[in-house]
Amino acid sequence: MKTGKISESILKRSVLKQIEKVHSEVLKGAGVGEDCAFLSWEKHDDNKDADSGGMAVSTQTVALGISDAAFLAVMAAANNLAAAGALARTVTLAVTLPEGAEEILLRELMEQALDCCRKLKIQIVGGHTEVSRSVRQPVVTATVIGEYQKYAVLKDAEKEKQAAGKTDVYSPAGLDIVVSKWIGMEGTSIIAKEKERELLKRFPPVLVKMAGEQREYLSVASEAATALKSGVYAMHDVRNGGIFGALWEISRKLGVGLCVDLKKIPVRQETIEICEFYNLNPYELISGGMLIMLTRDGQRLAEDLENKGINGIVIGSTNDGNDKIIVNQEEIRYLEPPVPDEINKLLFL
Repeated sequence: MKTGKISESILKRSVLKQIEKVHSEVLKGAGVGEDCAFLSWEKHDDNKDADSGGMAVSTQTVALGISDAAFLAVMAAANNLAAAGALARTVTLAVTLPEGAEEILLRELMEQALDCCRKLKIQIVGGHTEVSRSVRQPVVTATVIGEYQKYAVLKDAEKEKQAAGKTDVYSPAGLDIVVSKWIGMEGTSIIAKEKERELLKRFPPVLVKMAGEQREYLSVASEAATALKSGVYAMHDVRNGGIFGALWEISRKLGVGLCVDLKKIPVRQETIEICEFYNLNPYELISGGMLIMLTRDGQRLAEDLENKGINGIVIGSTNDGNDKIIVNQEEIRYLEPPVPDEINKLLFL
């Protein structure tokens, strides 16, 4: 198999088909495009009228040989919860270090994780650490646990009604596609930190500094909260495979086609410059910090985001077809299944 996320076909064949549903408390479990599980023990809850619906859980692993691995693992898992309409509360960490690693490396990883936790106001509650000769660089896995609001799972019920032929439901076709902030932020910040000396030989210090500062925009919690208040239909955080990969995943998950204007997809100049320097495609570069939101009134949501100081823009719409189309003036491109993330070309392995 290729480096990076495994393909959808392998995921379905060798992972999802093997999973059995054992407990009724699992309201939403593993699936294509499902990055967060919802669990409920409501029958044991005396306060059944409360907004809180139950527990939300998501796990992310960072195995790239980069210095911000723990920070990015916690952030990615927390973003999965935010995109599912849940609020992160705690995190457990599993850290595997290569043989011969110094204690200072473990301390640095914990400092990174704590830095992210402070930004997100969540707490580390446990985990596991070990040293293994089977790894060449630190491997960090973060499992973030939080709570979802009861209305966060209503969309799944609506989808079931739609499949049953009922027409009084909110269809995922004909919705505006809104995105927050910019593509490639996570990848740009990683490259700026790991390749700083090399970049400073080619670019002015201010550009390299701005590229690294994109790390400060990686949380999607604020835009997710704003979107939920506006009545968003679905959300999906952009990460591995970039915006192209995320658009493919959400369209497959909802069973809709889409048409997106490439020129409207927001990207910062420093990302463009760095991607050109390393011959990377910014649309397929790891893009933590961007959130895709589907809604009936995209312009209103974009304005709501802007009022919160968050860059938001309508880039296209969904339809009842199967094609996933990217339009670039007169040129039309059809999206294909996600490919390995562009960050892997720089060999942080």
